[in-house]
Amino acid sequence: MRMITLRKAADRFHSQIGWLDSWHTFSFADHYDPSFLGFGALRVINDDTVAPGQGFGEHPHRDMEIITYVLSGGVQRMSAGSGVVHSEYNASREEPVHFLQIWIVPDTRGIAPRYEQKAFPLEDRRGKLRLLASKGGREGSVDIRQDANVLGALLDGEQKISFELKPSRKAWLHVARGSVELNGMKLGAGDGAAIADERLLQLSGGRNAEVLLFDLP
Repeated sequence: MRMITLRKAADRFHSQIGWLDSWHTFSFADHYDPSFLGFGALRVINDDTVAPGQGFGEHPHRDMEIITYVLSGGVQRMSAGSGVVHSEYNASREEPVHFLQIWIVPDTRGIAPRYEQKAFPLEDRRGKLRLLASKGGREGSVDIRQDANVLGALLDGEQKISFELKPSRKAWLHVARGSVELNGMKLGAGDGAAIADERLLQLSGGRNAEVLLFDLP
């Protein structure tokens, strides 16, 4: 029995405050829906576009693995642990920046905060899934405190990707841009899919697609 549930882009929560245009896959800040509080350890996917020279002033975080994925392959990871105060700004004075802010609930709380940043070349993700974040930082990925794997891929034309979920694991697919088919189901930019009790995932039919796959406990 197929267990893939779509979360269409237009059904997400939306907020705009001038310099920030944000779409929230799950409940966030003033946007609350008990049906969309997260998916397993995945708590937040915010699809943000920040105007040139603008950004978030100083604000605190605690006990959360925060991953910032800039569309183009840059990945920043902050383990908030026992507590941090930080700010985030678009360094460009001319171009907006489009990124996903991802929160994953850690498996350990109250530890010392950590920070890490890496770039992943396009060729590492073209037509294949590249591990971007994992517990222990396997295969050169950023290190997170949760038994979760975040993988990224670019698909276009005839490229096809298969991924096998291990027993008792579930997954969330997010389409950052373009369009793609997941097991024959069409998804467009901003769409998400909750995947449970489905062993083999097949991505195909990509049109300038950039996707993130969250392999979750």
